[in-house]
Order: sequence, then C-alpha cells, then structure tokens
Amino acid sequence: MHFDCKEDIIQLSPQWKGDRFKNGRPKVSDNILSRIARTTAEEMWAPLYRLGYKFQFEGRFKRANQNKRVMVGRAVTAVFAPIRPDLGDYLMDFGRNVEGRKGFFNQWPLEDLQEHDIMVMDMYDKVVEGCPIGGNLSTLISKKTLDGGAIVWGGIRDLDQILEIENTQTYYRDTDPTPFMESMLLGINVPARIGRAVCLPGDVVLGTPAGVTFIPCHLAEYCVVDAEKSHVRDIWGFTRLGEMKYTAAQIDSPWELPMWEDFIAWFGRSPDAADYRHLNFDEELADARGAKKADTAKEETRW
Repeated sequence: MHFDCKEDIIQLSPQWKGDRFKNGRPKVSDNILSRIARTTAEEMWAPLYRLGYKFQFEGRFKRANQNKRVMVGRAVTAVFAPIRPDLGDYLMDFGRNVEGRKGFFNQWPLEDLQEHDIMVMDMYDKVVEGCPIGGNLSTLISKKTLDGGAIVWGGIRDLDQILEIENTQTYYRDTDPTPFMESMLLGINVPARIGRAVCLPGDVVLGTPAGVTFIPCHLAEYCVVDAEKSHVRDIWGFTRLGEMKYTAAQIDSPWELPMWEDFIAWFGRSPDAADYRHLNFDEELADARGAKKADTAKEETRW
C-alpha cells in the first residue's frame, strides 16, 4: 500500500481529461475556481442533484473566519480511524521507513499541499482527543494554500490562534484543548466521507456560510455554467421584482417568451450582467420560442 498512490488517484477520476498534479490528482483550472467563487451553495447543488449527485453538501459546521465568506479550492483528502495497535504500528512504520515521512499521522497529509488547495480531513466526527490541526498546522496550511484552508469532520484546537489567520478558512465540528490522540491515518487522497457528503481528491470545494459543497472535477465547468446562468437570472429577477414589473410567481415559473426577450435585452446592456456575458442563452431562448409556437398551434386547433 501507499498513502498517496498516483495510480489509485487516477483510477478514482477516469472522467477527468484535464491537467493533473504529479501525484495524479486532478487540477481544475484557476479560472473555473474563480468563477465558482461567485456562486452559492444552492446554485451549485442544483445541477449536481439533477445529475444524480445527491450527497455532495454538508452544512453542519462551524467556521473560524467569519470575514471570509467564500472558500474555493481543490480537495486533498485524508481519512482517519480509531487506533488499532497492530494496524497503527504497521502504518506508522510504513510511512516513516518506506515512504520516508516525518512526524505523525496528522502531519503527513499536509506535506504536498499546493496553492488553492483545501485540506479535507475525515476525523470520523471525533472532537475530544480528535483534533488533527491547531495553530501550527493551520499556519502551515495558510502558507501552502495561500487562500485555501481546511475542512475537518471532527475537532480542532488552538482556536484563538486560528482566528488570527486571515487569508484562509477552517470548517470544523467543534473545539477541544486535547491534541490528536488514539487515531491513525488510513489514506491520503482517497475517498472521504464528510458527514452526509462524499469527497474525492481533486474535487472542487466550495465553502460558504451555508456549508461545504464538493463538486466532482469532471463536472466543475458544467456546474459553474449552470450556476452562473441561475445567478444572473436571479439578478435580473430581483431587479424586476423591485420594479414590480413581474410577480414572484412569474419569476419562479418557467419564463414565457416575452420575459426571456426582456431578460436578453437587459443581459446585453446592464452593468450588473457584465461578468456573465461569456454565457450563451440561445438554447433557452429557442426553447421559449418553440413553446410559444406550440401554444399558438393549440389555440388555432381549438378554433
């Protein structure tokens, strides 16, 4: 076995056709990451759910940095379990003497963190004697990821120190002064269960005040396009509701052709839509025109 096996990581992401890190972890582009950072949990959840990915969100976290509303990055995963002496001794010996790793189990996953990475730790919801990171390791995560952070399905310690780290974010279940004890590392960059969600290495992680969403790497671009379309349509909808031009029922229902034409006109000229003009709504407009023709045909048939 190996803690960070390139062959295994590649096998976990067969649908990813883009760049990879040296260890095989998918590398979603910085451009896609920056676009995802402008979306919300709900906007990213919707396309995932429609595609059958129903277990990609977990909201039962506390957040250390209240001033950092959004965290986006590429997942590096680590899975821990309660200590079993024979297995724990073997894993420690293998990591140190075969792979040349230094320190202890909770430090090993941080060794290869890159810029824009997010450390995702499945600590099996252990808090007391289950804190894999504190002030020192959070500082290391900050320096390596620059603007990423950590997600810990378990406890953290040294919260006072972590609160002083401004550029990154930490999602965690609770705090305790006890250190990392009576646990062992089962794998690095392996599938991780974070509450109700499943995270794979290379997933795009979106952290917001609502919680954390894990977006499969091969769906990141598709999902962000869908989310951006939803987002800019909401901007238009909020504007028109404020003007009392349409009712909430009209905005929330499938749009009829006149509404789509109104939106397209606004989309082409409004400064509020400037960041989204790379999007194309030709398909949606064509569907609305087709629906209009079908309705007209039904009316003519009726007479």
